[in-house]
Amino acid sequence: MSSQEPKAQNSALAPSRRDVLAGALAAVAGLTMTWKGQALAGEGEKVLRVAMTVSDIPLTTGQPSQGTEGIRFIGTTIYDSLIAWDLSSGEKAATLRAGLAESWSVDANDKTLWTLKLRKGVTFHDGSEFNADAVVWNFDKLMKKDAPQFDQAQSVQASQYYGSISSWSKVDDNTVQIRSKKPDAAFPYSLVNLFFSSPKRWEEVGGDWNKFASQPSGTGPWVVDKLVPRERIELKGNQNYWDEARRPKSDRLVLLPMPDANTRVAALLAGQVDFVEAPPPDAIPRLQGAGMQIVTNAYPHVWCYEISTMEDSAFHDVRVRQAANLAIDRDGMVALLGGLAIPAKGMVNEGHPWFGNPTFKLRYDPDEAKKLLAEAGYGPDKPAKLKIIIAPSGSGQMQPIAMNELIKENYRAVGIDLEFEVLDWETLRGRRRAGAFAPENKGRDGVNNSWAFWDPDIALLKTAASSETPPTGYNWGKFTDAKADELVSAARNAFDAAEQDKILAELHAHVVDQAMWVWAVHDLNPRALAPNVKGFVQAQSWLQDLTPVVVE
Repeated sequence: MSSQEPKAQNSALAPSRRDVLAGALAAVAGLTMTWKGQALAGEGEKVLRVAMTVSDIPLTTGQPSQGTEGIRFIGTTIYDSLIAWDLSSGEKAATLRAGLAESWSVDANDKTLWTLKLRKGVTFHDGSEFNADAVVWNFDKLMKKDAPQFDQAQSVQASQYYGSISSWSKVDDNTVQIRSKKPDAAFPYSLVNLFFSSPKRWEEVGGDWNKFASQPSGTGPWVVDKLVPRERIELKGNQNYWDEARRPKSDRLVLLPMPDANTRVAALLAGQVDFVEAPPPDAIPRLQGAGMQIVTNAYPHVWCYEISTMEDSAFHDVRVRQAANLAIDRDGMVALLGGLAIPAKGMVNEGHPWFGNPTFKLRYDPDEAKKLLAEAGYGPDKPAKLKIIIAPSGSGQMQPIAMNELIKENYRAVGIDLEFEVLDWETLRGRRRAGAFAPENKGRDGVNNSWAFWDPDIALLKTAASSETPPTGYNWGKFTDAKADELVSAARNAFDAAEQDKILAELHAHVVDQAMWVWAVHDLNPRALAPNVKGFVQAQSWLQDLTPVVVE
């Protein structure tokens, strides 16, 4: 297997080294000017400054934009959900824990009816009470279009999390009931990414969500103090937070959008930030030489192409889908990423309870790829033409330009002509939520969107079921398979965890055999921290808890 890197310098996608360095230096100079003022404002405070990979501050009204990075830095800092992830350990995969709901249960005789007991004594940042009325009000803001507080922007961001909910109601001040559209053993996971905004604050700002965005009020461990769009958001530790164990150790958390990886590295080396998301692999030795901490951990994530299986795409033919998987030099991609990844063998990693036993083995086999393409009617004189939507950065996207260039070279070698449409991350996410069948996606064969597999829905159920197309599901390419539908239904009705795992393993094996997507690598989630950053525990999750982190 070859570990040769793609010749990115010959591509229109690849910026020159001079441009990269100039951009990084300019950005750091800008940060220096910004932080001269901030240093004075934060005199004596313990301040943690984090460089995010996004290009703008995620939506702050309650349901963040910018993908899971938005949830990580805005959703779980300012806000809380009814059910949350336990991110306290790096030794095991994150599991569900009680959040604003102390407990949840499904009715023994009606598997669509869930009862949640709410935590008492919780207040929003504005001092108002969190209770069942606030829960109903927030569900209305997302799903009840005739409600005064309905917000289309938040509804769009939350659509893939509330799609299984049919109704919601208050039982008493501390109890709510939620009904799912059908029996669904995975339903609690749907509630993890639904966050709760203050009804009182919304009223205080005249029912204007745009005004709410500049002075948001949630129940979370951090309170917004300053917001400068595209520049930074500053949060203060909420020392009245209901969970004493998660009251922030830092006085202030400053989040800076910094989509260029080299700029993030330059800012860390210059002392302008303390914590960097996704440092580029070739910068790791330099960062380590400067005394920076490089933190990695396994987590449920795969870098992939969600592909169209509709009739107007070459991917409609399973042989082309399999060939596209066999043509990728994954070991070469791991080398490109400085060893900070492992080759993918499916949606989930080998050894995962849901991996199963696929008969189609993901590997680098260009000869077999050529053979399959020939059987499908393609060859050197008639390459399979594919157009993939990609972004130059974004939540969990690692080093997407270089990675996509490697795949392009791999595909050219076997008879696939790969073209890219390059969009910014949030625009790409909009195209993903629209589905392959949307007019704006006509002629596009896939979207390069890093993917998680932390729960059954996002991993398999809403990706494989023919009924789960966007905007409520994740089946971007209208993958339609009777056996997959049968297994999805069985998994949703398996309320015993061991039984559900067995069904999910069979489902995963089947979608790998059908090459439902193109899977490349699982990355190891690298972060770079300044030497004096203490307390960070990198959870085996796409989400992380910054409350114990402090700069000493």
